[in-house]
Amino acid sequence: MSGHSKWSTIKRQKGANDAKRGALFTKVAREITIAARSGLPDPDANYRLRLAVDKARSVNMPADNIKRAIEKAGGGDKAEQFEEIVYEGYGPGGVAILVEAATDNRNRTAADVRAIFTKAGGSLAGSGAVAWQFEQLGLISVPRDGIDPDEVALAAIDAGATDVDTEADPIEVSTDPAGLEEVRKGLEAAGIKIESAELTMQPKSTVEIEGNQVRQNLRLVDLLEDHDDIQRVTANFDIPDDVLAEALA
Repeated sequence: MSGHSKWSTIKRQKGANDAKRGALFTKVAREITIAARSGLPDPDANYRLRLAVDKARSVNMPADNIKRAIEKAGGGDKAEQFEEIVYEGYGPGGVAILVEAATDNRNRTAADVRAIFTKAGGSLAGSGAVAWQFEQLGLISVPRDGIDPDEVALAAIDAGATDVDTEADPIEVSTDPAGLEEVRKGLEAAGIKIESAELTMQPKSTVEIEGNQVRQNLRLVDLLEDHDDIQRVTANFDIPDDVLAEALA
């Protein structure tokens, strides 16, 4: 099957650089704290927290860090209070960009995000300007490790997956948001190792960019992701593989 996401490919190729950022654990810890505060502080009873903890483990976050992040949620009035906000904007070439943030100071973060867009040749837009161009999906990554991709596809579809990209590395299984946990359990029951499972935003369609716009948009995404308050950035640009490889070299 061919549910190939160009944005996922770009994120994977950028991933080596992203993983080196010192703020990675801070961002994941903040996600855990927010998830724990939204429900029970027990991953088995709080699905959102379960996903956040799984994400932390996938980036090798120490167990003590995970425990402290969960405990922060019970800090009462003394605990940091994070607000989740989604910003929308445009990158060079009319690229639609969705920025998910978790902040303890809405005014500061809004000003910073606006400044980053402007600095990189983009522009911050109003609510609803680009959000309609994206959809939330469940995304499960399965390491290839010699496994038969067709076996993964069959098990995933049987478990309720909506699509499987057997050519991606790792293999990508897409689900409806509500079906993510059921498909994850189905794959694990079939003896298939899961690398990660998360709810993610994906563009419904893409805009192909070339030339200077490639570096401009990659720079914009990098600057946004470097900000401590930014949890996730999704864009709808499509870059030819050879051009992307050259830009990331």
